Amino acid sequence: MRRRRRRQRVEEMKWRQLEGLLGGLVQFSPAASSARFGLQKKAGDALIQLYTHFISDFEVKINLLKSSHFAVVVSRQYSDKDAGISYLEGVISKLRDTKESRVEEPILYVKMQIASFLLEQGNQKECKKLVDKGKTTLDSMGDVDPSVHSTYYSLCSQYHKVCQDNSEFYKNALLYLAYTTVESLLEPFRQNLAFDLSLAALLGDNIYNIGELLAHPIVCSYILIIYMYLSSLLSGYALLLTPSMP
Repeated sequence: MRRRRRRQRVEEMKWRQLEGLLGGLVQFSPAASSARFGLQKKAGDALIQLYTHFISDFEVKINLLKSSHFAVVVSRQYSDKDAGISYLEGVISKLRDTKESRVEEPILYVKMQIASFLLEQGNQKECKKLVDKGKTTLDSMGDVDPSVHSTYYSLCSQYHKVCQDNSEFYKNALLYLAYTTVESLLEPFRQNLAFDLSLAALLGDNIYNIGELLAHPIVCSYILIIYMYLSSLLSGYALLLTPSMP
């Protein structure tokens, strides 16, 4: 009996350590979670092999949301987007089979990555379907983890950017930043987002909260660069409007 209890305690300790490891590995940032650890360039298909031959055996026994974080990182290792989507659909099936009470939260997280792949493939119609269903699911849940909000609004902002809807991009990008720490974003992504938000604020209809954007850390860091860029842009535009001399 004592030996059995001791084995149980050892197993429980191993689970907690592994759960902590995975949680630390994939702390959420849509733009940085894999790149922060050099996974995209250095690991190749190592994460896919790790998942296939090791983690898949017990993934539903750890925290399901952390497991979905890791699954999304693994899906980005597939060079073929369809293969990544197929992999994530398998993850969703496993999540549903657990019949956990809050399983919709990790499922939504995974579905947003599927939608992101669809958007990259140019399939805006199917992406929009997942966005709309995701909004309904998100509104029906309470006490939602910030990572789920973050990945949803990140996808929404990218979708509206592709559709060239400046107002909706601006709104959703700010919501994304409300659930994401600026420090977790990689520098190139952070700078590009600051530029995109600044341009959307100028070009979008019915945007009146520009002060909120100017006060945000993501813009404060680049305010001088953005000012110089926009000044050059406006100067070039004014030059085009200037009548040429006879």
